[in-house]
Amino acid sequence: MIRKYNEKEIPALIEIWEHASTLVHPFLNNEFTQMIKKAMTEMYLPNSDTWVYEESEKIVGFISMIENEIGGLFVNPNYHSKGIGTALVNHINQFHKGLEVEVFNENKIGKPFYEKHGFKTFKAYIQEGTNQKVLRMKK
Repeated sequence: MIRKYNEKEIPALIEIWEHASTLVHPFLNNEFTQMIKKAMTEMYLPNSDTWVYEESEKIVGFISMIENEIGGLFVNPNYHSKGIGTALVNHINQFHKGLEVEVFNENKIGKPFYEKHGFKTFKAYIQEGTNQKVLRMKK
């Protein structure tokens, strides 16, 4: 089931983010990761349009939107390759057209996922805090 999240669920979303991020972003240093964790908790999640995917009354994934941009899409790694990410993208696609997302070029799971769903790179840059190449993609 996909539904809107509520603020008391932020710790559960952060836990999913931490597990998934460790898997897909092994190239990020701990200092940067902790900075993002704090920003997600205090700023990004409370100020985004976030939807959760629930299975057996447990949140297993979420997508956060800032206008037409996917600010974050994370699924518990134990639930990868079960269609949850696709379901979340399809859900928000009902409300937002011309979806955009930024993904690290080295993200071996996220980048192919977005490409499979029709996202095309239209811009690339080196992110200052990580010195990593980031792709800006559009559907």
